[in-house]
Amino acid sequence: MNRYNSIIVSILAGIILYSCVPVQEEVITEVELTTSDQTLQKIYDFQDKGTVDSLYTYFSHPNPGYRYASAMAFASIQDSFALKRLDPLLRDPNEDVRIAAAYAIGQIGHKSGEALLINNFARDTLHQWDNYNKAVLEAVGKIGSKKALGFMSQIGDYKLTDTLLLLGQAQSIYRFGLRKIIDPKGTQRMIDFIDNSKVPQSVMLYAAHYLSRATYDPLSDENRQAIVRRINNTESSDIRAALVIALGKTNSEQGLTELMELFDREQNELVKCNIIRALKNYPYAQVQSVIFKALRSKQTQLSQTAADFFYSSGAGQDGSVYLRLAGDSLNSIVKVSMLKAANKHISPIYEAQNIRVNNQLTAIFRDTTNTVFERAYALKGLAEYGWNYKYIYKNGFSNKEPVLRTAAMEALSIIASNPNFDRNFGLSKKTVKRDLSQYIASAINGTDPAMKAVAAGILANGELNFKDQYENSSFLHVAKRNLKLPEETETLYALMEAIENFDGITVEKEKPAYNHPIDWDYFGTLAEKPQVRIETKKGDIVVDLFPLDAPGSVVNFLKLAKDGYFDGKSYHRMVPNFVAQAGCSRGDGYGGLDYTIRSEVSQNYYNEAGYIGMASAGLHTEGTQWFITHAPTPHLDGRYTIFGKVSQGLEVVQNIQVGDIIETVKILN
Repeated sequence: MNRYNSIIVSILAGIILYSCVPVQEEVITEVELTTSDQTLQKIYDFQDKGTVDSLYTYFSHPNPGYRYASAMAFASIQDSFALKRLDPLLRDPNEDVRIAAAYAIGQIGHKSGEALLINNFARDTLHQWDNYNKAVLEAVGKIGSKKALGFMSQIGDYKLTDTLLLLGQAQSIYRFGLRKIIDPKGTQRMIDFIDNSKVPQSVMLYAAHYLSRATYDPLSDENRQAIVRRINNTESSDIRAALVIALGKTNSEQGLTELMELFDREQNELVKCNIIRALKNYPYAQVQSVIFKALRSKQTQLSQTAADFFYSSGAGQDGSVYLRLAGDSLNSIVKVSMLKAANKHISPIYEAQNIRVNNQLTAIFRDTTNTVFERAYALKGLAEYGWNYKYIYKNGFSNKEPVLRTAAMEALSIIASNPNFDRNFGLSKKTVKRDLSQYIASAINGTDPAMKAVAAGILANGELNFKDQYENSSFLHVAKRNLKLPEETETLYALMEAIENFDGITVEKEKPAYNHPIDWDYFGTLAEKPQVRIETKKGDIVVDLFPLDAPGSVVNFLKLAKDGYFDGKSYHRMVPNFVAQAGCSRGDGYGGLDYTIRSEVSQNYYNEAGYIGMASAGLHTEGTQWFITHAPTPHLDGRYTIFGKVSQGLEVVQNIQVGDIIETVKILN
């Protein structure tokens, strides 16, 4: 046999031998997700449509990526009937799938999920299940009972090296705190976390935010000192920013002294903003010097926070000072905010000053060279002198600018909600209330959805007793039937709350029906890590998008950007040390397009500055509006879709003010 024939025989023998061996299918053990995976797109589509039965079929799929994605879908769908189906996935051989199941159970929020989580907490001395156990601990905090919190608070055998378990415990106690379920031992556990320099920063952050936001018993002097020690000994401005709020809640003389001294030492603008907020717990006369100092700051968020302080917590004896300071070289929004504070706090007995401040606000409102936002602030500033109500109605309700129409209705809401309403109007109080009720009814019966929503908010407040001005709630029901859904869902919810107050019944919120499919053809063209550049006159912001965590939100955002929807839109909302928000077609926070998209909750957390999330009025009501965070905002976790994060230009985000324009949003890859 020659060499050629020998090779042929060897090849044939190999083929025969291979054909006798059964084909071994590749066993996939890891979760690997890609934007080009059409089966994964199908699972996302089932999530988007809420077709739960189709999702259940993937719970037993041999590919753990599909089991993971189908389990995670229920974190957004939040259907309590899925709990029993999710239970077996808590014991899945793949860790990511187990974590997804635990996370989804917590997000569903039904109390029956507590037993499933606790019964499936892994007894693991080798710490191989720490990632999963961390997820279980946090999920218990979202749905657990006070008894469960008691057990959670007493866990003390985690070592400092058990980073994930400590984080899970801190997140759990924090989630309980957001639900107003408190245990003194849990509070002490959080104090212990911030008082130990060896505790991981991620754990300290949640402990600090618990102490900032939860409502717990007054802290001992020893615990106050622990907070001060951490403020003075951490490089993390995020932790300091949360802890200064906690220090203010102690309402102690020592706390006041420490906050005042800290303001002078602190270099971070956002920490200073929170110091000002913390000082609201103390008498105005003792803190005003710091607030006046902050007002003159060139840092926009700080000066705005100071102006907000004077409006909410100022004193009548300084009303004329606020008027004078409004003439200083402040930025335009801060200037109007100070005029608003002056109008609120100047006593009616000082007629000349009242006339002066109202004339200035009126001039700003009437000057069309001012931005619409400056004019809106001025209109709401006029509301602080209640007798302006007819002027506000006459000049605001029929204004061609949506922002000013909304501001007019908000201004009347300020007047109607004033706790001194009867005293302000004296013998005319019944006449004024009757006039306001007619204005409110005209807004409800009109065509402007934002005005309807704000007006309904007044009628939903039982303490204001405006329902006595109407024969019945029929006009509310008519307005509800005439809404353009789904784009006016926020107005729908406001009207439903008003109907509840009028009729004395509980009305279940109507979630928007599925109405805007994900464009999967467009999704298939995306890079694995798409980026956009948001261009403004103050600089550019580059955002990395997360298509595998929020495909519908990413596609929606990119298509809007591609179509130029965001070009020329304003940042219509800025809350210092919280968010800058944009994407409203009207500019008042009530605008969008004639569709809604679904909420897409993932295991991303608002634990750093720069996350971009979808604004919403509730589950599955998202559309065109989005926000970027200034700082960690963990109370938003699991509630607002995260679809990207700023990778360049965070300093631009921090410098954004209301009215700043988006020149364009460019897709980079």
